[in-house]
Amino acid sequence: MTETLTDTRDDTWLARSRETVARLDLAPEAETVGRVERVGDGIALVSGLPDACLNELLRFEGGRMGFALTLDADTIAAVLLDHGESIEAGSRVTGTGEVVRVPVGPGLLGRVVDPLGRPLDRDEPVKAEAQMPVERPAPGIIERDLVSEPVQTGILTIDALFAVGRGQRELIIGDRATGKTAIGVDTIINQKDSDLICVYVAIGQRSTAVRRVIEAVQQHGAPERCVFVSPRRRPRRDCSGSRPSPDLRLPSIFGIVASTH
Repeated sequence: MTETLTDTRDDTWLARSRETVARLDLAPEAETVGRVERVGDGIALVSGLPDACLNELLRFEGGRMGFALTLDADTIAAVLLDHGESIEAGSRVTGTGEVVRVPVGPGLLGRVVDPLGRPLDRDEPVKAEAQMPVERPAPGIIERDLVSEPVQTGILTIDALFAVGRGQRELIIGDRATGKTAIGVDTIINQKDSDLICVYVAIGQRSTAVRRVIEAVQQHGAPERCVFVSPRRRPRRDCSGSRPSPDLRLPSIFGIVASTH
């Protein structure tokens, strides 16, 4: 009786295994693999991906991501979207066939995310309505709304000298340490009584400077109407320098603000 039950179980397992194998697609798959020629300053020169398209998302070893910024005859200049500590000459690179897309929708409000929309403030994923490409054609002139509503920065000198309206693009330009970030952050904080949505993108900023901006918006502004975008920081090492400690996460706030370049 025991042998009969054992045989029945074996037959059932074998039948299920055959069904699983029959459902598998065992056809060969072609994959183009490139190699990193050199890397530095957040840019990796990649060879061996002749079919890559402009702004295509590339996957490096270790799950690091980047995108094709420029296409030359023999190489691709890829911008790294993650820290490149484990990426070196000879590392494997594959194309994804997709351009860089990011999540969009009200679910981003009050979150701190990286350039691909992955959360940095907490493990809860971003509730996005859709994924849209970063680079896409701008609306035509006729399709755009008229600039008819002003935007008050809250800085008396600027509001008195310049007429800023919704729909306009304004550039803050100047030398280092002349107050460009301060103007942008003050403008964001002063929108706490309006219905404007503010986005802060930290470009080339130290983590301490990003923290100060976040804390300022959290304490004095309306962080629930802000989105904060910051690159993923390189893992820190402990005092002995032997092993990297976990990634430094930015504080859980609501908010973001503006580019400083």
